[in-house]
Amino acid sequence: MAGARRVSWVALSTSLALATVGCMHGSHGFDHAQIADGAPIAVPPSGAVPRELEKIAFPPYVIEAPDVLLIEVIQMSKVSDPSKDKGKEEGKNGKDPGPPKPAVEGDKAAADNQAYQRLPVQPISGQFHVRLDGTVGLGFWGSVPVAGLTLDQASEAIRAQLARSETLKEYGTSANSLRVIVDVLAYNSKKYYVIFDGGGFGEQVFPFPITGGETVLDALANINGLPDVASRRNIWVARRTPHDNQPWQILPVDWIGITQHGITRTNYQVFPGDRIYVKAQKLVTIDRNLARIISPIERLFGITLLGSSTVNQIRGTNTNGTGN
Repeated sequence: MAGARRVSWVALSTSLALATVGCMHGSHGFDHAQIADGAPIAVPPSGAVPRELEKIAFPPYVIEAPDVLLIEVIQMSKVSDPSKDKGKEEGKNGKDPGPPKPAVEGDKAAADNQAYQRLPVQPISGQFHVRLDGTVGLGFWGSVPVAGLTLDQASEAIRAQLARSETLKEYGTSANSLRVIVDVLAYNSKKYYVIFDGGGFGEQVFPFPITGGETVLDALANINGLPDVASRRNIWVARRTPHDNQPWQILPVDWIGITQHGITRTNYQVFPGDRIYVKAQKLVTIDRNLARIISPIERLFGITLLGSSTVNQIRGTNTNGTGN
């Protein structure tokens, strides 16, 4: 009788665990088991999405907070050419200065004979963080909105800000003499995410800044590969969509094909905002959910048995003490 009850409890616990796993599977409505098994979500055809051997160049970078920028501002000014002054002097003395020396082709600085110097009062040179409000602080020269601008547009915005400065006008510096250089040191605003399913024990999310050439293999190499609970046949890239009514962009990943066979068709180029999801093994998920259900029952039975043994021990002590 006790054996039959134990079997019933195990059957009930297993059924509840399987039901819980089914509920946790999500609303995707498809199985990511194996690409070769003909899953409903098929691998995109060649040329449809960028891959390891079919990468594309991203459009001009758009600055956002909290990027880190390198900004250099210099002003150009003409200086006297000693060779020309010497030639004029020799011409005045009746000596033939000879033919003029040809300018080096492509060397504009040498041809125009220009010198570079930094801004007066406070130079602009170094790293600048894009603030939460989308501006960069240039100290004495004020703040310039750069969020949503490309690097060239940010350079023009900084130049326009300096051109309006009365201080530069007092120093006789024109806007045309300013050279503004803007580059990105840290791409903090453009990220992709690697998400590991914990098999019923939560999920781990790892964000990484994107640099433009990463693939799925590169992304998972950043965290030293797959964890021990991961399923090599249940990996996909969830590409973000701007609107709710748009279809999902789910790109299945053939991990075994990429790593063991060198097949690049599912080693996609990673885009900003991509979610690389690695699901846990089904047996691990079942085991952990089963343990989650059985553990409270075991704890309850343990407390009950502990209480019963304590009561029996007290009764035995009282019986021995009274002599009954």
